[in-house]
Amino acid sequence: MSNRSKHLFAYLVLFMVAFACANPPGGTPPESPANIETIVAATFQALTQVPPSPNGISSLLPHPLYFLNNDGAGLAQVYRLDKDGVAVTQLTFEPANVNDYDVSMMDGSVAYVSNNQLFTIKADGSNRSMIFNEGAVSNPVWSPTGETIAFAYKGLNFYSIASGQSSRVLEDQVDDLGDGLTFPRELYWPESYSADGSKLIITLGYYEGASTAIYYPNGGALVRLNGAEGAIICCGDYHLTSDASTLYAANPSSGMFNAGLWRVNTATGDVTTLLLGSYDTNPAEVADNPFLAPDGQLYFFYASLPNADEFIDRPPLQLVRSAADGVTGRTVLRPETFENMNEAIWAPDASFVIVANPALPEIYEGGAAQLYYTNGQKAMVSLVSYAMKMKWGP
Repeated sequence: MSNRSKHLFAYLVLFMVAFACANPPGGTPPESPANIETIVAATFQALTQVPPSPNGISSLLPHPLYFLNNDGAGLAQVYRLDKDGVAVTQLTFEPANVNDYDVSMMDGSVAYVSNNQLFTIKADGSNRSMIFNEGAVSNPVWSPTGETIAFAYKGLNFYSIASGQSSRVLEDQVDDLGDGLTFPRELYWPESYSADGSKLIITLGYYEGASTAIYYPNGGALVRLNGAEGAIICCGDYHLTSDASTLYAANPSSGMFNAGLWRVNTATGDVTTLLLGSYDTNPAEVADNPFLAPDGQLYFFYASLPNADEFIDRPPLQLVRSAADGVTGRTVLRPETFENMNEAIWAPDASFVIVANPALPEIYEGGAAQLYYTNGQKAMVSLVSYAMKMKWGP
């Protein structure tokens, strides 16, 4: 990520420092500097208005879209945008920020973290229930059946909806340095399940950097990556194919990590480099947000840049389609360039992608949610003024 890489690295270092200092659960997070607060407040705001239905379409989206945005008090909450692309519902009303959340694809229930506590609610926001209150919890992930919630707390944990009990299957590896100091050797947190629930993609966190592994809930096997030197494959920034055989990861920036596009065999952990942007490549080929569609084609954001022996940061990307190798038949689909986008979520059939475009380049999370059809003849559709951590519901 160059600035993106630096941003990820800074996040990880801050996470590790917070872990090492053993901050008490439930503490108030430090305030951002005033100038950043002012910038974010301009865009990270409550949804008080909804746009008219675009082109009179009654069902713009294939599923409801969930996301985080600030409420009227300036606190991050979970919202849902209905399939019409217009109606917005606030689902959580917490007295502290909602930091992480996930949506059950069975019934639309939401699991979320606020004030270091893990809660669940039904699809309509009712039946708020605290299910974990033992410390700094993060990254809730629903199983496809809706029977289990994976989450991070001192390692990888599973909460059973039926029994109301949680169990830890991977313990964080932490060295005691004495005098109350600890060193995180390897930490574990969940990111996403395969559609059949047989695989759970997890992040391995280190003091400097992170990686990805594949955990098998049935049996507890852990498959680590092989041949990922210089690649940035971690932290949920990737796409797992529908059959869970392959993980695609991309990075549009270079610096601490290379830019490029990678393919991971989830059975073996073997990594194949498809595109690369490093000090040794000219041009530098960069990519972002890859998605292997049901038609067997790979959709992603791409740029080929002259290698100026400098860090690559937020290059102007274009929306492209290619064969699964990222090269064969690569075709630009739209005329726009995407330089500052912070996240994207694909339609299941790749007919469009929703991009979070920030109002200012200094903002590195979320942005205005804008729908771009992969048919370049169709115009962009604006959805909501701000969205972060976008997820599909059932």
